[in-house]
Amino acid sequence: MYKLLIMDDEPQILEGMKRILNWEQYGFGQIETCESTESAISKVVDHLPDIAIFDVCVGKNLGYEAIRTLNNLHIPTKYIIMSGYSEFKFAQEAIRCGVKDYLLKPIDRIKLQQVIEKIIVEDLKGTLGNSSNDRLNKDPVLGVSYDSLSKLVNRILLMIKTEYGQNITLKSVAERFQMNSTYLGQLFLKETKMKFSEYLMAHRMLLAQERIQMTGDKISSIALSVGYNNLNYFYTHFQSFFGKSPSDLRGKG
Repeated sequence: MYKLLIMDDEPQILEGMKRILNWEQYGFGQIETCESTESAISKVVDHLPDIAIFDVCVGKNLGYEAIRTLNNLHIPTKYIIMSGYSEFKFAQEAIRCGVKDYLLKPIDRIKLQQVIEKIIVEDLKGTLGNSSNDRLNKDPVLGVSYDSLSKLVNRILLMIKTEYGQNITLKSVAERFQMNSTYLGQLFLKETKMKFSEYLMAHRMLLAQERIQMTGDKISSIALSVGYNNLNYFYTHFQSFFGKSPSDLRGKG
């Protein structure tokens, strides 16, 4: 079972973070909270959490300074910074400390979920789900177990899940793997029975569907959040994928 530590000086945020995900489904059996960097350092040393989520500013203290102190102790905890500030200086310092991600408040549940999944798979060498929870262990687009897919394809899926809101393409992924894009695309198609572009679109559509049904956000805002700068392009894909418009889906949701 994994251990989680959350640090923020606002009690309501601590409570919200404890409820934002079903942590137990991801294998977290212990969740600790604290409201100061001093307490956070002590709790990391005492409990050795697998993942710690720190607010960037707690009073006059900085979350990444606490992380820097803990890194000097060579504790293997993986850190996420959350912040109400989009200032480059804070993000830059957090990256220098080796944090896994820098999330802006209010925390996007789906984004946090993807970061946690990536840490579990890549850093903690775990798997998403277990025999008693097939939903977590199955890719929602492909409908197959992650365990049935190659390590390469799982890495591609993780890239899509974390970067779907950006201009991710088969070519950009291939460049990161230092592979030929045509060859990589053929491998992906052979294993998933879907083209890279088809999978990316389907993933974006499922995320858009969830946000349309679960939030009151504007359709244009949702389209942008899942990687569509062109609203007409989003509407065309959505209508083709679901057979109804975003407003129709919201009206019946």
